[in-house]
Amino acid sequence: MEPPSFHACDEAVISTNDDASNCKRSAVKLGYWKDDYIGHFVRNPDRKAPEINRGYYARVKGIEMCIDKFFKKTGDKCQIVNLGCGFDTLYWRLREAGHMVTNFVELDFPNVTSRKCYQIKRNKVLLEKIHVEDGEVRLSPTDLHSTNYHIVGVDLRNIDEVALKLQQSEIDYTVPTIFLAECVLVYIEPQNCHNLLKWFAANFKTAAFVNYEQVNMNDRFGEVMLTNLRQRGCSLAGVDSCLSLDSQISRFLQCNWHGARAWDMVQIYHSIPASERARTERIEMLDEAELLVQLFQHYCISIAWIGDLFQDVEITVEKQLSSLNID
Repeated sequence: MEPPSFHACDEAVISTNDDASNCKRSAVKLGYWKDDYIGHFVRNPDRKAPEINRGYYARVKGIEMCIDKFFKKTGDKCQIVNLGCGFDTLYWRLREAGHMVTNFVELDFPNVTSRKCYQIKRNKVLLEKIHVEDGEVRLSPTDLHSTNYHIVGVDLRNIDEVALKLQQSEIDYTVPTIFLAECVLVYIEPQNCHNLLKWFAANFKTAAFVNYEQVNMNDRFGEVMLTNLRQRGCSLAGVDSCLSLDSQISRFLQCNWHGARAWDMVQIYHSIPASERARTERIEMLDEAELLVQLFQHYCISIAWIGDLFQDVEITVEKQLSSLNID
């Protein structure tokens, strides 16, 4: 039986995790970036169009660049809270890179976390990275708790439930905390989203929020994207915050975050070192370069902060353009 708060479109939103995971696996398989762990959650993905592969590469790389900038401020003495985590493998990739953060918490619908917990439980490679000497791994059908990694099933629209799950995950409100969300807030009704962001702002002393999401949704290309999602049963309840970079920033400022910045994915793509961009552009030819430009123009990464530790974090966009000739 579904909980009373379950909405009609939640099932369609949950299915977007499978889509995103398949797209990431497709790009990894071709060599866009290294991820030895996504294959444990997605076995045999369909090969995606070059525009999709390169779009996901920019998404993953952009978020990694933000996290690297935060690590320069905190070292590993920070917490990461991954909202709507899906089958994301960031924890394992960070461990492989030598990072052992103070705490790493993943939250998603119980239907998703139960599948993730099941895969972790039956996979030695995933379990070994989670297990810490003298620590135990506690599992329930939807939740997993270890020394510094937790995955919990929760409805992000229920603040009391979020607070309880964070408490069970031994969150420390005084430790610098990085929140991550990839196409999550857009599916939450504005009032519920505001309540969540305000609660984070009120309870965490030092925090940063990295949000990857749609933008410029009020033009023709954006309307087509909206129509396609609605045909799949996904109503973008929070789309009003996705009309521009300014509206993305305002969402956080209205929820008492101290500051925010935002960049569309054209800018993010051109903040990736030129040599790395050139490497990925050789992997496969673009069928429609114009389509990739349009996709990049309709997604963005925004950063918000509480306290002054993260307020000077910037994305440096190179002036020299790639072979895409993005203006």
